[in-house]
Amino acid sequence: MIVRLTPLDEALTEDLLTVAVAYAEPDDVMPPVEGPPGWTDARRTAFRAFHRSHADGAKGTLMYAIQLRGETVGMIRLRRLEEPGTAETGMWLGRHMRSQGIGVDALRILLDIAAEAGIQKVRADTTPDNTAAIRALTRCGATLTTTPTKVTAEIPTHPTA
Repeated sequence: MIVRLTPLDEALTEDLLTVAVAYAEPDDVMPPVEGPPGWTDARRTAFRAFHRSHADGAKGTLMYAIQLRGETVGMIRLRRLEEPGTAETGMWLGRHMRSQGIGVDALRILLDIAAEAGIQKVRADTTPDNTAAIRALTRCGATLTTTPTKVTAEIPTHPTA
């Protein structure tokens, strides 16, 4: 499998929006927007604005298109936290690309990027029912802390063997 992370630009943001509209729910891929459900014009505009506001690492967040053999299939981000050497990540994949190992590959690439930037650990949050995310995080060396409503993963950028 050939997974690549490419920094988001204007064209990739449009590709990402196309994937999101076809294969994801708005609340799964962006902050909430008031209004009727679904991919309304307001949500599409908000999606573009949100991703543009983080272009080139603005607001401390690097956003990447996840690409499989040149096709945009999702997004992953890396945001430095105030705690030195620590960052946060999150990702989403279009429904048509889930459960294929793409998320694991993308996360491993992101961990390499983080290590090159001097980050020693990356955190991620998910819900206890998101078993695919939990599996991917675990496969990347995460230590999990679980509550009834939240799973927090902490992943060293250079996992011990």
